[in-house]
Amino acid sequence: MLKDYVQPKTVDGVLASLRQGNARIIAGGTDLMLDMKAGKTEVEKLVDINCVDSLKKIEIVDGSIIIGAAVTHQEVATSKLIQEKAPVLAKACRTVGSLQIRNTGTMVGNVINAQPAADAAVALIALGAVAEIFDENGISYLPVEELYLGVGQSKIDSSKQLVTSIKFPSLQSGQGSAFVRLAQRGALALPMLNVSVVVTLSGDKVDWLRLVMAPVAPKPVRATEAEKMIQGKQVNEETIIATANAVASQANPRDSALRGSGEYRKSVLQTLVKRGLIEAFAEAQK
Repeated sequence: MLKDYVQPKTVDGVLASLRQGNARIIAGGTDLMLDMKAGKTEVEKLVDINCVDSLKKIEIVDGSIIIGAAVTHQEVATSKLIQEKAPVLAKACRTVGSLQIRNTGTMVGNVINAQPAADAAVALIALGAVAEIFDENGISYLPVEELYLGVGQSKIDSSKQLVTSIKFPSLQSGQGSAFVRLAQRGALALPMLNVSVVVTLSGDKVDWLRLVMAPVAPKPVRATEAEKMIQGKQVNEETIIATANAVASQANPRDSALRGSGEYRKSVLQTLVKRGLIEAFAEAQK
């Protein structure tokens, strides 16, 4: 049963509050409050991080973008910095839930919730994002793609640890990105599939590519074989088709009453990858 609700003003204050009993961090609370109501999570004290000013910033430092743990999806989606330097993330955050959810739920919370089709997480992994983690032992860093233990299971223990921010390099000239999503009709529909692409071109050839797809496994999956295959190849229709085929061969979506059969989603995945590559190539060529 909930007994206390505190609002520390510093990161050290947050960690001190966590040490004082059965406590959990809350930011937006769009998932946590539902879990508490359903009896899935038992908490005696909630530690609200929204009064820690350093966690509410979106900034660029030495070419890297840093997004604090208390920044909402809507703040990311509407940030001019993100729209210009990481448009794939702005697009992903714009698709999350409803406007009310986006105005309340935080991007970092969405990642820590560890759902395999989390739109923001798929984009962040494509950007090569890293989480900064504070606990009683100090500071550590972990790539977002390594935060997953399983469906809904994160390596982050929000009763002991605080992810203060997520950091990734801003996109530069010659780079492009794309976020493509398939969902059933409806404002709150979960994605049946989503794909994020970040690419660097050298002239008319692919220098490197990061391509992430979900939900085709218990966590977002990088299409590593396709990434290697496309390196050094010319940007043309043949390359796009070959890459889409390679991505589909690595995917293993399960049959789902909510999202459709695995066979159907695997065939649609190729189309989404083609669209994502075309969009990312066009952006990079600008």
